[in-house]
Amino acid sequence: MNTSLQRIARTLGIGAALFVAATGHANMGAKDTDTQDDPDMDAGRSAIEARDWAGAVSAMQRAVAAKPLNADAHNWLGFAYRKQGNLDASFAAYREALRLDPGHRAAHEYIGEAFLLTGQLAQAEAHLAELARLCTPIPCEEHRELRQAIDDYKRKPK
Repeated sequence: MNTSLQRIARTLGIGAALFVAATGHANMGAKDTDTQDDPDMDAGRSAIEARDWAGAVSAMQRAVAAKPLNADAHNWLGFAYRKQGNLDASFAAYREALRLDPGHRAAHEYIGEAFLLTGQLAQAEAHLAELARLCTPIPCEEHRELRQAIDDYKRKPK
């Protein structure tokens, strides 16, 4: 391939990688992240927006039962459990989301926040480091939010 074509191919490849990084559509390792037209996911997200944690847990449990390979469903179930105060179930759901999709940025952010709730700063920082890796070269919201949560945690009087 001549030099001009190589440059074009390289530029297109870099552009595609930047698009994936910027839009968060890099769920290449996820088994099933299709959440469109899923009434349980919709109900769960609506319950989360309404801060109805019991309703969110119930809807997300149904979503996980229907699509057990859906990392997003496990992540949102973990979020609802965490907000409900059930940290053991929350950790289990986040870990399953990360098992299904090790690059799931929201799951890394939320499990990091859960670790802070249990005083496990080192584990939260490990997920921050993973987000730094996942969000390179373009910074992502999940990294910024977990960084802020860790900074706030460190400022709290012990």
